[in-house]
Amino acid sequence: MVRATASEEEQLRLARFKKYDPPTFSGLASEDAQGFLEKCHRILCTIGIVETSGVAFTMFQLKEAAYQWWRAYELCSPDDASSLSWVQFSEMFIREFVPQTLRDAWRAEFEQLHQGTMSVLDYVIRFSDLSIHAHALITAVRERVRRFIEGLTHDIRFSMACEFESDVPFQKVVEIARQLEGMWD
Repeated sequence: MVRATASEEEQLRLARFKKYDPPTFSGLASEDAQGFLEKCHRILCTIGIVETSGVAFTMFQLKEAAYQWWRAYELCSPDDASSLSWVQFSEMFIREFVPQTLRDAWRAEFEQLHQGTMSVLDYVIRFSDLSIHAHALITAVRERVRRFIEGLTHDIRFSMACEFESDVPFQKVVEIARQLEGMWD
């Protein structure tokens, strides 16, 4: 597959990306594939280029076996195939470099997640981290909100009964839960 030369603007974006010292990834089992992807995503978000250059710049950070995996993908793709979105690339990358057993364990942990003795903030962080691995369980915002509320402590969950029935955005639900937590401290 022949690639066009990067425009001057694209070269400037790449230089900006590289200033943030993005990690590299070779595909070894001992490497943290999820961490690599998250660090690259954070840099790409910071400079606002996730969808425009995210896949290309992250691919630039692949080496050895990981780069060979990407090259094999490119060689098998039709010349007229559309570029992958960040989400498509991320899902493909995770399937390739994060063992299924680990993904299954994260999903099971997500399914069993409850606030328990955690603060609401700690619960939000854990919920968000694990939800990345449970796409099929929370395909809609409403389902994400429902699962989040169900995992809260009884007092907070009971006080949030009306949020189950409305289309409240996830961030608003988190805000309400944090406010309610303060009432019982």
